[in-house]
Amino acid sequence: MQQAVLSKVLSIHISCDPERANRNSINKSAMIARCANGHSERIGPAAQVKPAMRRVALIYNPASGQHSSRRKTAVGEIKAILREAGVESEAFETGAPGSATIIAEDAVRDGYDTVLACGGDGTVHEAVQSLVGTDVALGVVPLGTANALAADLGLIASPAKVARMLLDAAPARVSVGRIHYADASGNPGSRYFIVAAGIGADALLMSRLDSRLKRRLGYVLYLIEAFRIWATSSFPLFKAELPSNGNGGGRVVEVSQLLAVRVRSFGGVLRTLAPGASLRNGSLSMLAFKTQSRLQYMSFLLAVIAGRHTFKRAVELMDSPSIECRACDGSAEKLFVEADGEVLGHLPVRLEVVPHSLTLLIPPGVQP
Repeated sequence: MQQAVLSKVLSIHISCDPERANRNSINKSAMIARCANGHSERIGPAAQVKPAMRRVALIYNPASGQHSSRRKTAVGEIKAILREAGVESEAFETGAPGSATIIAEDAVRDGYDTVLACGGDGTVHEAVQSLVGTDVALGVVPLGTANALAADLGLIASPAKVARMLLDAAPARVSVGRIHYADASGNPGSRYFIVAAGIGADALLMSRLDSRLKRRLGYVLYLIEAFRIWATSSFPLFKAELPSNGNGGGRVVEVSQLLAVRVRSFGGVLRTLAPGASLRNGSLSMLAFKTQSRLQYMSFLLAVIAGRHTFKRAVELMDSPSIECRACDGSAEKLFVEADGEVLGHLPVRLEVVPHSLTLLIPPGVQP
């Protein structure tokens, strides 16, 4: 009886809309069954959500992560899931540093609406360089050692599960960071970043990571090198200048480490490193270490791991749309600069936000 009433109501509703009546994608019986049962689960092909992506370029790094031998199998699983959903896809293998940037640029030119970066934060970083300022969406499948963006988006799962989550994801415009720096030859350069950019100890850490050891040891290598830096580095100071706030000149502080963060959570032991950071923010959330004390560095790190870190005199949480960093007067130190884990060069540096510049696939219920 209930189904008969619902059928009549739906028939009247559809007949009043000729365009809807002629739409092949509507399955009236599936709608009736769903209404009658009082559930919202998918019933038959008619009730499936239309994916945000229709033509996808999968970019994968065959050497990324500790289980690189499984990479092609994972990519094959992703392609099969997309095919079942009616999404066209093609896989492209990176061959050298920077190749993901070129592949993503070609994907934009060739009319793909989505690029799936299947790797770690390094693969994502390279793809972002070609996608900023375009309408092509970026999706992330975590297959690397460091997967901070995927963790922030709630995408730490098997490749197959992530692919299904991305089918239900919604494209959203987010803001990215941009770093201007001096490269190894002293020439000016710039990169976009989506996770974080840093000057000081964290960039020194990235410069010491051997790619072969990283594939063998994974996250353990980060811990080993971090301890070595903590035990041996002098944590040299440099100057960080915040822009004027309308009440005179900008503020200048001396710091040994500056980390500009874009994501809410790094996942793993770090989790929320910079409260207030978000891909939707028009400003940078920055950790400024105004200390050279090993004890204060270690105390802060332990507090982060315990989820109890606060910001006091030694470590300040700054918020600004931009910041400029330069060497202290008379300093001969060449401090490393990194973005999304990629070592770029040295000071001087300018960091800024590029608002609403990247389309990102965000799973339902996630607030990055």
